[in-house]
Amino acid sequence: MKDSDAAKSPSSLLWGVFGAGGHHHRHNGKASSSHFWSTRDCKPYFLFHRLFVFLLFLLLLYFFYTYSLLSSPLPSCDGVAVVRLSNFTAAVANRTEVRSSPSTPALAAPRPQSTATELQHIVFGIAASAKLWEKRKAYIKVWWRPRQMRGFVWLDKFVKEMKAKDPALPVLKISGDTSRFPYTHRKGDRSALRISRIVSETFRLGLPNVRWFVMGDDDTVFLPDNLARVLSRFDHRQPYYIGSLSESHLQNIFFSYSMAYGGGGFAISAPLAASLARVQDRCLRRYPALYGSDDRIQACMAELGVPLTRHPGFHQYDVYGDLLGLLTAHPVAPLVSLHHLDVVQPLFPGETQAAALRRIFAGPVRLDSAGVIQQSICYVTARLWSVSVSWGFAVTVVRGVMSPREMEMPTRTFLNWYRRADYTAYAFNTRPVARNPCQKPYVYYLASARYDNATRTTVTEYALRRETRPTCRWRMADPSALVDRIVVYKKPDPGLWDRAPRRNCCRVLPAAKERKKRMAMEVGTCRESEISELGKQ
Repeated sequence: MKDSDAAKSPSSLLWGVFGAGGHHHRHNGKASSSHFWSTRDCKPYFLFHRLFVFLLFLLLLYFFYTYSLLSSPLPSCDGVAVVRLSNFTAAVANRTEVRSSPSTPALAAPRPQSTATELQHIVFGIAASAKLWEKRKAYIKVWWRPRQMRGFVWLDKFVKEMKAKDPALPVLKISGDTSRFPYTHRKGDRSALRISRIVSETFRLGLPNVRWFVMGDDDTVFLPDNLARVLSRFDHRQPYYIGSLSESHLQNIFFSYSMAYGGGGFAISAPLAASLARVQDRCLRRYPALYGSDDRIQACMAELGVPLTRHPGFHQYDVYGDLLGLLTAHPVAPLVSLHHLDVVQPLFPGETQAAALRRIFAGPVRLDSAGVIQQSICYVTARLWSVSVSWGFAVTVVRGVMSPREMEMPTRTFLNWYRRADYTAYAFNTRPVARNPCQKPYVYYLASARYDNATRTTVTEYALRRETRPTCRWRMADPSALVDRIVVYKKPDPGLWDRAPRRNCCRVLPAAKERKKRMAMEVGTCRESEISELGKQ
């Protein structure tokens, strides 16, 4: 090896640093006894030179060591592969373990998400009384599905169906004794204590695989599939208390704007039901002066710290009169429940309430429950008519052009729960019934519903309700003179509520010459940039 090459090696550098000055060196093959630096005047420069050479040695040593690490294969320990720092950090954050594999190391798969909530995951607790049972059991039979749903009717006394079981009804049970709880409200009834404990009593039955406990009255009508759709959007493993308010502003003031009204129904997740069952008996003793059962439930929820999650599909219907104005302008949300059906007029004129409900459930609810009562707005341009389709219930036609902003607002065909209160006592916007006789709506009620297998489309027909009408002096076509029936075509859309809330669009179809006095329409998802407006002539 040449001297110049030796001087570049780490060993020669080390020798030069520690051997220079005071040690003998060979020069041209001869030993030299003279020092490399012989004068005292050069001593500072000599020290600087030593320091520089030492630092250079450390730098080269670092480069050699780093190069050897990068060029060698990655080690492994006990089958656990070495991963990048970012992957390791992610693994720690997710509490997952990284295992060695022939391919690139990867994090463990995340825990699969919970499956969607179905009817089998819901248990119903229905409050009933022996006094009204004979009449109201017909409502339960309309929506109850034996062998598909689980639930119990909790009564105050024995009824004959407990002995001779009716397979079309849920299991009947007698509520527990509540005489030990105080009740001091002067105008109320002690049955509120019994009803308020239905969720807890149902929970204590210990049914398996329950995600939600749903409470309702014997005159509450649920749309089961829509209820399951709504609850699927919430994590049943978290404490949820889901329901809605009263339509009456005064009711909400007297009771609470934080309370789910029991007649409209409410849902409590299984973990929250477990917590409620543990504390409710103690909680009830602290509120003897409350009026009903639902405000007692809310009082216990307040103690548990769980607020009400509102959903506009639950309907208490604290109103009198005709529900037409409310049902033809339903919020853009799935219809979940109806209540107080004994108080309001039948949904279809001239029928019993139970018969009207059976018509809706046998047709539209069976064909496309997600779209039931959903409003669509369009216009008959040639005749200047405004049309509102409440799918599966009714179609209203009005002469003249009304804006969607007006038509999506319920018409006051109903009265407030407090009869002396005016329209300012509602908890939502309403509009008055038209005073101009020319703007009185023509109502076409559901007459039939079927499914066309060839086109995979639902076909619903709506018949005009004939009634005496005031004279109209407008020079505008009379809908009753030109249209007896309206046919609406709609493809089932079970995923309607998996998308962002939006009204469906309706379109007037060309009239068939062979079908006089009929108007055909199509209802479905709005096309790109489609809006509800009066089209060009």
